[in-house]
Amino acid sequence: MSKKYIYDDKGMDVRKSEGTSALGIFLKILKFATISLTSTIVCYAVFSLVFSTDTERRLKRENRMYGKLYGEMERKDRLLADVVTSLQIRDDEIYRDVFHTSAPDVDMLSAVDLLSITDTLTDLDISVLSGEKLKVLEKCSEAVERNFERIFARLSEEDFIMPPMESPLRNFSFVNTGASVGKKISPFYKVDVEHRGLDMIAQSGTPVYASCEGVVSDVVRSGMGHGNVVEITHKGGYVTRYAHLGEIKVSRGRSVTPDTRIGTVGMSGTTFAPHLHYEVLRDGKVMDPVNYFFRVAGPFEYADIVVMSTSIGQSMD
Repeated sequence: MSKKYIYDDKGMDVRKSEGTSALGIFLKILKFATISLTSTIVCYAVFSLVFSTDTERRLKRENRMYGKLYGEMERKDRLLADVVTSLQIRDDEIYRDVFHTSAPDVDMLSAVDLLSITDTLTDLDISVLSGEKLKVLEKCSEAVERNFERIFARLSEEDFIMPPMESPLRNFSFVNTGASVGKKISPFYKVDVEHRGLDMIAQSGTPVYASCEGVVSDVVRSGMGHGNVVEITHKGGYVTRYAHLGEIKVSRGRSVTPDTRIGTVGMSGTTFAPHLHYEVLRDGKVMDPVNYFFRVAGPFEYADIVVMSTSIGQSMD
């Protein structure tokens, strides 16, 4: 290793350098690291302000999309609230149409959970509230019992006719529910039109069955309007129609049962996609087919079917 010398100004002499100490080396390294780290941070900050990564650009696009969807989500939330409010009204309609009686009323007090508020209630308060709740439950129980008595009495009458209560599609679920009766937007004309049935979404070729015993009163084969249609007349003034069929398996005048396969789902006529357009009429009056589905669906499944059929604003034909 070569030796280094330094000039001493005070002594006017040249002497050998003693080298750099360990502390000096450490301070130099620390200074270099600090400068490098600071430079890196500054460069990254400048880069992030000027340029955006793919992830950041994707997140910004998603934020803009969510901002546009927020208003629509608020509208749907209000719509669902209205649907839930109308469920009681629909229950009354079902009971009147099928059993010719009113559905039992449910008092909101019956849903009070006393266990969640016992910390703030005295024993006397709990006793009073429990008594009030018991009275409400007793009234509900009496109302339910009276309704069952009327239902059983109606069912035992000789002139009682069971309406079409089976689903024309096996294993029908709320996820396959389309628009039901009412003003719906036409997928072709984009205006409100009167929709007289329930859109039941299914693949082409899915078997379609009669929803009740009856006689085939009309068969239409057409490439326009509702396309291929089978009409079945049932006892009690009920008529069911099955439209946009692919194949028709029955002829006019044939007697059918709920096990009779009358055709298949198709796209005949004017339709947006494969589905069954199902109608129920009573004495010529258009009924909502959803009101005749609670026999083949559980309570929660039926509630989902009602919500779906009501909230969908566009029909498929």
